[in-house]
Amino acid sequence: MPYSGLITRYRDYLTHLPNNAIPVTLLEGNTPLIPAPRLSAELGCDVRLKFEGLNPTGSFKDRGMTVAMTAAVAEGATACICASTGNTAASAAAYAARAGLACYVLIPQGKVAAGKLAGAVAYGATVIQVQGSFDDALAMVREISQRRPIALVNSINPHRIEGQKTAAFELVDALGRAPDWLCLPVGNAGNITAYWRGFVEYHLAGKTSALPQLLGVQAEGAAPLVLGHAVEKPETVATAIRIGRPARGKEALQAVAESSGRILAVSDAEILEMQKRLAAEGVWCEPASAAGAAGLFREVKAGRLDVRGKTIVCVITGHGLKDPDAITARFPAPRAIPATMSALERLIAE
Repeated sequence: MPYSGLITRYRDYLTHLPNNAIPVTLLEGNTPLIPAPRLSAELGCDVRLKFEGLNPTGSFKDRGMTVAMTAAVAEGATACICASTGNTAASAAAYAARAGLACYVLIPQGKVAAGKLAGAVAYGATVIQVQGSFDDALAMVREISQRRPIALVNSINPHRIEGQKTAAFELVDALGRAPDWLCLPVGNAGNITAYWRGFVEYHLAGKTSALPQLLGVQAEGAAPLVLGHAVEKPETVATAIRIGRPARGKEALQAVAESSGRILAVSDAEILEMQKRLAAEGVWCEPASAAGAAGLFREVKAGRLDVRGKTIVCVITGHGLKDPDAITARFPAPRAIPATMSALERLIAE
């Protein structure tokens, strides 16, 4: 049977979706769980990479957006709005285009990767730069959605979490059980909240006998959940998690506590190094996506986490093409040689 999108596959678990809702879908979900043999060998465990960068707009945001946009259309919306550090912008714009809705996207000025901004523009959204942070933009879209009949599709929309929880279902369906640890980046904290909800629901439904421990990882320059207070001016190369006031922060901390997990922060250098390691496995992700694996690597190497013989899933939230500048800005221009075989032979022999 042809794959028809995550709403069709998991409709029985999307209990808040209106009964008359017709899916607004780009055939999102069904992303691969890729073994990482080099990382597994180094850490002494079975590491798998849930590559959400292979969703239609290149990030995990499509899971929540298909459900949020489906609900918005069913409820009669003609326009939607969101604040974004990039991935939500592209996803909202794509699904709004699919649904025939007007889309307004607020982004922090000069703080969004070009690949993500290009996506939002290509799909036809009205992109507005805010002279402030993501948190300022989020406050603005919250208020305007209360003043005007416009659907808010940020992760504070409960349908977003409902869609994103399906990734947990896919993991259990693929592995036959929940992994021992789930490692993932944390920005606005919706994804870690959604994964935990999905695992708990599948556990209650008898689909998995055990629940995973969660390892949520923030960037050191944007780590409000680690610090215990908001960060007024978050800064990190990992633009997707450059958020100082996570909207789902309390729920994320609760999920980590219930799972007997951990939340920690890693440096930009550790994030970029893990991005290289993952690329050596053949998986190119945007910097923020490497945060979960970076946190796992550091804790295991420091002897603070024993994962020997365990099954670990690292969620790779977005494709490397989302933020190519993170790579291109750091490598020298490719070498140029004359168009001769002798020049090629000399270079290869070096």
